[in-house]
Amino acid sequence: MRLWRVLPLDPKAKPREPGGALWFPRPLQGAGRHDNPELYGCLYVTEEPAAAVAEALAPFRGSGNLSPAMLERAGRTLALAPIDAPDDASLVDLDEPRVLRAERLRPSMVATRRRTPTQEYATRLFEKHEEAAGLRWWSTLESSWINVTLFDRARRLRAGAAERLTVEHAAVAEAAELLGLA
Repeated sequence: MRLWRVLPLDPKAKPREPGGALWFPRPLQGAGRHDNPELYGCLYVTEEPAAAVAEALAPFRGSGNLSPAMLERAGRTLALAPIDAPDDASLVDLDEPRVLRAERLRPSMVATRRRTPTQEYATRLFEKHEEAAGLRWWSTLESSWINVTLFDRARRLRAGAAERLTVEHAAVAEAAELLGLA
């Protein structure tokens, strides 16, 4: 399965090194939706390129027009990297009503902006589903966009060639329009 990640790519880094597309930034985690750095690291990826870009640009909603500075983090230009995971990778699908029922989760709990409950259910699911490579859930920006949280136990991940993002990039334009930055 093809997934997408936006990151401040270090072009000199190997994929699994800091700044690489497959580096799980566990030392920097703790505030994200499904973070539990004491137990696991995670990568936040999406099924659509524009969704990955929109997640990165979301903090700028309502701040005016898109600018190149919005596409920088830590002195690096953001890049869009394809991440290939095995088609048979097991994901706990929180977009599936039967899974929500079995896991005793409500859609409002999956989509909340409050991090304590999302981190708690992610930890519970990580421990319960030892074979799961991650969680699949809908974006709170656009419900038809699907996000995936990959746990650092995910295997056989491969990164493709990353593209530096510019304001002219098609995925950036689509994300900016959705966020009102166009």
